[in-house]
Amino acid sequence: MNIGDVANRTGLPAKTIRYYEEINLIKPLRDANGYRRFREQDIHKLNFLGRARALGFTIEDCRTLLALYEDESRASADVKRIAREHLGQIDAKISDLRAMRDTLGHLIDACAGDDRPDCPILRDLGGKT
Repeated sequence: MNIGDVANRTGLPAKTIRYYEEINLIKPLRDANGYRRFREQDIHKLNFLGRARALGFTIEDCRTLLALYEDESRASADVKRIAREHLGQIDAKISDLRAMRDTLGHLIDACAGDDRPDCPILRDLGGKT
């Protein structure tokens, strides 16, 4: 199977597939002419990586998760630890976004939004209170 077929089957851009090969997340076979030849196991790994990336896991987390997935003697505790750490990072981002939203909402409420030049939003962005 060539890279175009794989891109269609996985929903990943060919550029991403080539990048995953470059960083050794996948290792498709090579034909005598140098073209990549993907196997079903490559498709499976790419689907795995696509789903993991969609959940926000880093490339290094994906590398670790893929290794754990392929290791039949793995401890599920190792997988859970990685997922729990990632969930903590997501929760922290959500908290930061809520704080940003609250601050911006307060600034919008404080701004008269009229023809006068005074603007609490710009004053805050400029570091003046």
